[in-house]
Amino acid sequence: MTGPMRNGRAMIAKMNPRLDQRRWRFVSVTPERAPELLGAATATFREDEGVSAIVPVELADELGIEGPDFAHITLMVHSDLEGVGLTAAVASALADAGIACNMVAAYHHDHAFVPAARGEEAMDVLHALAAGSK
Repeated sequence: MTGPMRNGRAMIAKMNPRLDQRRWRFVSVTPERAPELLGAATATFREDEGVSAIVPVELADELGIEGPDFAHITLMVHSDLEGVGLTAAVASALADAGIACNMVAAYHHDHAFVPAARGEEAMDVLHALAAGSK
């Protein structure tokens, strides 16, 4: 297995976006309620105002937490946490297409959350971005 990529242009060219078929929702709960989410959340973050989590829409509905639904796109390139350019290029390309984007960096991959109704369109934008960087 090779290590993480750091070169921005190379990361963009090899990002190989993958669209998750599930729908996700950003929620905020008190720290006491956070354990209810941990098994199902794809990400959590502790903020001064509470615990933010990205959970399956079904769980948010069960908990009575409303909000917009998002599509989850994983950039399959193993990006270095100190790499420069990948998230900026992705967010900019999506912004140029008028698609809201919430980026989340994890250890191995970067993830883009876009409005659920625009997931396929976002994939087209990202494929074009990758092709233009090769």
